Order: sequence, then structure tokens, then C-alpha cells
Amino acid sequence: DGRSEEAIHCADEGPGETWMVGLSDLEEILGPPKYDFQDGARRVSTPGVCTGLVWTTTGGLIQYIESSLVRGRGEKDLVIMTGHLGDVIKESATIALSWLRSHSWELNLESQLDDLGERNQVHIHLPAGAVPKDGPSAGITMVTSLVSLFSGRQVRSDTAMTGELSLRGLVLPVGGVRDKLLAAHRGGIKRVIIPQRNVRDTRDLPAEVLAGLKILPVLYVEEALQHAFLGGFPMRLSASL
Repeated sequence: DGRSEEAIHCADEGPGETWMVGLSDLEEILGPPKYDFQDGARRVSTPGVCTGLVWTTTGGLIQYIESSLVRGRGEKDLVIMTGHLGDVIKESATIALSWLRSHSWELNLESQLDDLGERNQVHIHLPAGAVPKDGPSAGITMVTSLVSLFSGRQVRSDTAMTGELSLRGLVLPVGGVRDKLLAAHRGGIKRVIIPQRNVRDTRDLPAEVLAGLKILPVLYVEEALQHAFLGGFPMRLSASL
């Protein structure tokens, strides 16, 4: 198809030489694609899996978080964690589970959480185990993964998130947001949940990135849950005296 081809000048061949490059030639010239845009949809097709964003010294990356239930009667630890993790990220998982248990009534998950510790443990895994991971920014991703697991509902595959979670459910600002948003755009993500106080970090993003991403600022984790699930996540309202 001539419409999909462009003539490029090849300086090595001298002036006047042109090459016709079609779409079928790109992989041979540039190498295989770095991003499989269908991979995210496949990974998040199971309840308990959520798409997060992390920062590294080489830039932002997509980081999936997987949660599953493991049979274990009377185990000391409620959570098993794997994936080459540091102490801070492990604390984020503890906070996420504590917030979830303390809000089980509002989330309609009381019965699902009753057996936790007595009959079941939660296993949280961050793939790419050879890469060390630490920091607090996976907090809202972890709690969303757990809500997905216990509710049996899939998280939206077009949505990624980053943000520290406090024990009260506040979504606190994190670092590296600009690089994380660039990674989301490269990876085909369409919607990104970020802390409200990180909105200022989006101002110098390239126009094409801002046009391709729907940025969803949140102050509380309940807001993040509404954005993370198709159709939102129904919650009971706590009675106030």
C-alpha cells in the first residue's frame, strides 16, 4: 500500500539515493516491538491483578501486582509477599490489607474476609523478580488488587495507578510521576490514577502524551476504586451520629 510507505534519504548511499520503507520493513530495521499492547488486557483479565507504575533510575515502568488466596490454617502471617521487595513496599501491603479489613463493611466484603488468617492467607506478587522494588507508591495499586481479589471483579485493563496509601485512606503524593505517565503512554494505557497533589507534575508533559491519557487525580482511596472498576465500585455509606 503506497499510502503506508515513506521515502527516506539514505546518506550512506550518497545524494539522490532513496529507499522505500513500508510497515512490513519496520521490525527488521528497528527490531521487535518493545511493548505488546494486548499484554495488559491479558494480565488484568483475572480478579486480583492490577496495573501499577513505578520509577527507576532509567525512567518509569509498568508494574503489575498480582494477589491470590492461599490455603493456610492458623498461619502467623496474613500476607505472603514475593518479587524481590524492600521493607517500605512490604509496609504498603500491610497498610493496604489493614485498610481493607477495617472497611470491609463499606465494601460489602465482610464474609469474604472472615476466613483470612483462619483458613486463608493472601499472596501478593510483583513480577520481574530479578528487579529489586521498594518505595511507598504501590499503596493504592495493592489495595485495588486486594479489593479485586475479594470481590471477584476485574480491574480495568486500560487503567494504571500510582500513589501512597495512608492508614486513613488518604492518597499521598509520590515521586517520578512525569516518568510514570510517559511509561503509561508508551505502554498503551489510556487512564492513569494519580494523587491530587501530583497534578502539578503533569504540566510539562508533551502535548501528545496529555492528549492520549485521561489523568484522574484522587485524594482518597475510595475515589481510586471508583475509577479502577468498570461502572465504579458500590460502597455502603457509614452512618454518622
